[in-house]
Amino acid sequence: MRHGMANKKLNRTSEHRKALLKNMLNSLIKYEQIKTTLPKAKFLKPQADKIITLGKKETLQTTKMLVSKLQDVTSANKVTKTLSKRYEKRNGGYTRIIKAGFRYGDNAPMAIIEFVDRDVEAKRVDKKKKDKTASPVDKKTEEKTAATA
Repeated sequence: MRHGMANKKLNRTSEHRKALLKNMLNSLIKYEQIKTTLPKAKFLKPQADKIITLGKKETLQTTKMLVSKLQDVTSANKVTKTLSKRYEKRNGGYTRIIKAGFRYGDNAPMAIIEFVDRDVEAKRVDKKKKDKTASPVDKKTEEKTAATA
């Protein structure tokens, strides 16, 4: 019998499940929106809410707890400095799950989990900005004209 068992196993070992949760939490904090399967999103939502609630208490102990749970100092800093300030007046419910159809390959139910009142620009954190002064097409034409001259 499975009485009193809190979370899903997700067909993974406990070590794999912990690593999955940590990586998904870091991605959610960094990008403020991620796309994953519905069971994983439902597994992640309460943990993300607990991390934000922990970050709202600005003490050294909570900062150390965040760093130990997330294993990433930049994510812990973003939680304490940015996200906790954004949700200062909110008493929970910091994330939402939006169903996003089914995956093509295996027909798994997909979902988007995101922070409520998220920063839309956080989605483009890793993308490099294009240099508007010289496009790659211009560079190629310049090289061709220089070679022919």
